[in-house]
Amino acid sequence: MHRLVRSFAISLLLCALSGFAQSTHTWEQSKFDEFEKGTPKGVAVRSDGHLELAPSLRPLATTQSTFVWAVASNDRGDVFAAAGAPSRVYRITPEGNVSVILAPGELQVQALVVDKSGAIYAATSPDGKVYRIERQAKAKPAANSNATQQPNASPQTSLDPEYTSSVYFDPKTKYIWALALDNDGRLYVATGDRGEIFRVNRDGTSSVFFKSDDAHIRAIAFDPKGNLIAGSDGSGLIYRITPTGEGFVLYSAPKKEITALAIDGAGNIYAAAAGDKKQLGPIAPPPPPIVGPQPTPIPVGGTAILPNAPMPQIPVPGLGATGSEVYRIAPDGSPKRLWSSREDLVYSLAFDQDGRLLAGTGNKGKVYGIGIDGQFSDMLKASANQVIGFARAPKGALYAATSNLGKLFVIEDSSQREGTYESDVFDARIFSRWGRAEVRSQGNVEFSARSGNVDNPDRNWSTWKKVDLQKDPALEIPPARYMQWRAVLHSGNPAPLVDSVTINYLGKNVPPEVDEVNVQVGYRYPVNARSVAETANTSPSGTPGTVGMPPPPLRDRDFTGINWRAHDENDDQLSFAIYYRGDNETRWKLLKDNLADRFYSLEAGLLPDGGYTIRVLASDAPSHSPDDALTGSRDSSRFEVDNTPPSVTNLAAVIDGDNLHITFAATDTFSPIRRAESSIDAGEWQFVAPVGGLSDAKTENYDVTVPLPHPTPSDSNPPEGGATAPNRKSKSPATPAAAEHVVVVRAYDRFDNMGSTKVVVRPK
Repeated sequence: MHRLVRSFAISLLLCALSGFAQSTHTWEQSKFDEFEKGTPKGVAVRSDGHLELAPSLRPLATTQSTFVWAVASNDRGDVFAAAGAPSRVYRITPEGNVSVILAPGELQVQALVVDKSGAIYAATSPDGKVYRIERQAKAKPAANSNATQQPNASPQTSLDPEYTSSVYFDPKTKYIWALALDNDGRLYVATGDRGEIFRVNRDGTSSVFFKSDDAHIRAIAFDPKGNLIAGSDGSGLIYRITPTGEGFVLYSAPKKEITALAIDGAGNIYAAAAGDKKQLGPIAPPPPPIVGPQPTPIPVGGTAILPNAPMPQIPVPGLGATGSEVYRIAPDGSPKRLWSSREDLVYSLAFDQDGRLLAGTGNKGKVYGIGIDGQFSDMLKASANQVIGFARAPKGALYAATSNLGKLFVIEDSSQREGTYESDVFDARIFSRWGRAEVRSQGNVEFSARSGNVDNPDRNWSTWKKVDLQKDPALEIPPARYMQWRAVLHSGNPAPLVDSVTINYLGKNVPPEVDEVNVQVGYRYPVNARSVAETANTSPSGTPGTVGMPPPPLRDRDFTGINWRAHDENDDQLSFAIYYRGDNETRWKLLKDNLADRFYSLEAGLLPDGGYTIRVLASDAPSHSPDDALTGSRDSSRFEVDNTPPSVTNLAAVIDGDNLHITFAATDTFSPIRRAESSIDAGEWQFVAPVGGLSDAKTENYDVTVPLPHPTPSDSNPPEGGATAPNRKSKSPATPAAAEHVVVVRAYDRFDNMGSTKVVVRPK
């Protein structure tokens, strides 16, 4: 067999020299989808396939609440957070000190805004109110603080004594979703259930300012001309409402719910939308109160529910949605879709100090930067599920609030910083040697790599080894199946940037494997047929080094169809040879070599009757030098070839009254007789059982008596010229025993080869 393999490899030498050797492979990352699989820390992944430094995301504080629904800040740099579970309004100082300034009885505080005097307006839901929270000039004693005035306060709730609160406005509606202040200090309250926007004057008087056809107004903001921009839930409408309350639909979004709004100084409106217009989120009764230790909430869409508890009564923004879109509406009213995602749900929009639009999303806690040209970058990832709101922070920074868990972060742009990006783990699938790294970059970029033989880098991989990108970018890491690279971007001029990374590697050559060999006697493959779904050494199932399935064979008893499946872990190009060996033979004989397809049609007549086995030999010689080429093989199950029909002998037929007694024998040289049939006077074929009833031998004897057919008048006296003469009288019909009969018998073997003979029986 070793001589057979060597001769086969030599026969493929010319093919190997003419083919393109694919021994050295590359792993390249240069696209957003490829870089997104890695782990950035202080590095942004741009949609055009670049890595660059991102702003820093600094943790500031963690609240007692699971959800933070809105944030607003004052001129002192304090940030206020509207929260739920438990329902609170928190004050967080720039140093990260946290205090509670409101603990209302409603389920959650949904919206928040701060006026020019520093007063805070907080809206609660459901069946909520708007509270006005003010800071006192001098703190009152704790005994006289507003802690006793708030129904949700408890001995464990320490309320900040510097702040007092009171109910400022009660809209007598189910939900309050958003708040906004105009330049005159008037408060606008966006509500749900009836789709109304209320205007509350500074003296406390109020009126319905605008009413929508949709049930909910989710977001509101003012443009530079003093118009109120509002987004609805239901039809996904964006309204422009004049100071007199006259509304105009600027845009009907393809989505059902406007989840966030932001307006720049030029009057461009940016809106985020989510949800299918045909699907409305369910509203269920509120959960019952929980006694004892509270279980951890389970995230559902943009909210969380407690285990075994009903869905909260409050409709959650984006509930059930699986993605978002962001639109830009120019001052002239023309809309444009800037960004979309099938996975991320946008909860908040804001601008950074450079005027770039930021989108806070869930449920992976990411912040995206979106340009007016549609380019975007995956900038930041918080240690929480949803980035729910933004607010201005000192020195041009931004506060970012999150839910699940309720945290506050600071997004700031430090001039001296560095960021790290770790690629995803690359699986070469086989033990490999790692060559050079080809890194296209600019600025101060430090590159390193490591390798291992398990898919988890924390389980005894090699240490990070620095790569000299300027001199010799060879990867001095141990040969292994897995590898990972890391880039550290240092700030400077020019700014650091990574455009693409290509890793060269050479897998240890392993022999190809023939997975299965099938033989179908009586079938052939169409001429000039090719494998179905044929691609470059990849099957539809993705198995390395495997070409697609063979085409469907055609029924043809003069051929034997052979097909096989094979793969190569190196993704090498393969070539095949087919051998056969008969029963009791010791030498494999070549049928066909230099095959690229995974099927072959063999003329059945080329093999004498007998039992055979097929061997398929696969070689990776087209991708390797002769000294490095390897082979693998597999044998088929034994199959039989029988091209010789059985012989039918000793046929005799005797008339016995009105019956015919027939005897004969059928013999086949290779396979058992399967069945026999008889026909009398060209009548229908009738099954004939062998003596003993069981047909399982190469020779079977038959003895059967059948009724004779009754002849017609023309059988005994056929007319001349094909018609009865007018003056000739017909003779009476002959009896069956008095007529001549022709008996034909035929026999089939197991392979449907047929032999036949006949006899003429004349009356005595």
